[in-house]
Amino acid sequence: MKPVWIIDDDRSIRWVFEKALTREAIEFKVFSSAKEALDALDREVPQVIVSDIRMPGESGLDLLQQAKVRHPNIPVIIMTAHSDLESAVTAFQGGAYEYLPKPFDVDHAVELIRRAMDESVRQLAVSDDVGEASVPEILGQAVAMQEVFRAIGRLSLSHATVLINGESGTGKELVASALHRHSPRASRPFIAINTAAIPKELLESELFGHERGAFTGAQNMRRGRFEQAEGGTLFLDEIGDMPQELQTRLLRVLSDGNFYRVGGHQPLRANVRVIAATHQDLEARVQQGLFREDLFHRLNVIRLRLPALRERREDIPLLIQHFMQKSARDLGVEPKRMSEAALKYISAQDLPGNVRQLENICHWLTVMAPAANIEVKDLPPEMRAVTTASTSKGWVAELATEAELRLHRGETSIMTELTQQFETILIRKALDHTGGRRIEAAQLLGLGRNTLTRKIQELQIDGARTVDEA
Repeated sequence: MKPVWIIDDDRSIRWVFEKALTREAIEFKVFSSAKEALDALDREVPQVIVSDIRMPGESGLDLLQQAKVRHPNIPVIIMTAHSDLESAVTAFQGGAYEYLPKPFDVDHAVELIRRAMDESVRQLAVSDDVGEASVPEILGQAVAMQEVFRAIGRLSLSHATVLINGESGTGKELVASALHRHSPRASRPFIAINTAAIPKELLESELFGHERGAFTGAQNMRRGRFEQAEGGTLFLDEIGDMPQELQTRLLRVLSDGNFYRVGGHQPLRANVRVIAATHQDLEARVQQGLFREDLFHRLNVIRLRLPALRERREDIPLLIQHFMQKSARDLGVEPKRMSEAALKYISAQDLPGNVRQLENICHWLTVMAPAANIEVKDLPPEMRAVTTASTSKGWVAELATEAELRLHRGETSIMTELTQQFETILIRKALDHTGGRRIEAAQLLGLGRNTLTRKIQELQIDGARTVDEA
């Protein structure tokens, strides 16, 4: 692990950090000026920078600006005795990880540094795995998404009709677009239409076009979506909501490749690949008489099912990273960062709006979150309100969430690691409660003294001193 840099012209502040970081076994270097640190930055790269904002010569903001140019992924914590809005805004606009007003609590400062160190490691991993130039058109590492990617690959030379099933917000149009881009029709148009979003009386004209004078207001001939997509792909979203009479016309196009404009008498030939999508159970709608069975079989040549986001929770951190960067680029601001606690919190939610909802959350956070580092308390109020019932279950629910996330990430030795953490916390708290008296702590924990001593040694619990209990 690289060292943490502390930059402050106040010797007493440097001394406080030296003692605190030594106690926490965190490697560090101290500098008395921004210039000294910037000179060192030419030779080495720190894990985290903690800098005062006002110093003789170059300021902490000057240091922040130059550090971000040279090494944009280094978290920089700006501290100042001048707790004013202008300094905070300037620091965050410059890409500061966090803003620490003086005087500060030392334990809080150390905790902030640890979070910044974790963020530095995560940013490095993301920059290695997901560089800007290598971001795929659809993000996903989960097994269910890999199946979708393989299906797109297998269909790359096909002109077959495809039916995409998936809940709202799962990315059905993205998959349809990818199918088009990787098909022999890629050089021709990709035309998308949401059949549920267009009034019933206008949908026929939208799909097939109309002749001049076909109805009141039709002053000119208009080409429909089938003609616009000639030689390419027509994506019909929410096909399950298509009116019955238009289902008949669509079936005719799929059957013989011909159609008529509204008010027209000359048949037109459609050279179009149709990709349809729905969030509904089309088989059930067929049984209910709401969808034509023959049209269903025409559409259901190749079926792809997109997983809901709750079925691919391991992809949520990757998607958040992508959407936070995208929102920042769109708004022309520095991207904010999600703490590990906030990532776990969001990953544990069901998110009924799926990927679309997650993207909206990231955009909201880019605009509304008060700090550069986003904590659970910064999440949208409605998200925290919805989960009040589940979080009230306490540590058992948190343990279940942690176990699920680790399993999704494919980690091993989960039982050993979590058990060690669990026992370490219980033993430390029991010893704190008894003032270090091991016999009393062992009785409270339901352990023998020898067992407690052995666990203290195995778990390497610091500060577990033996108190004379005679």
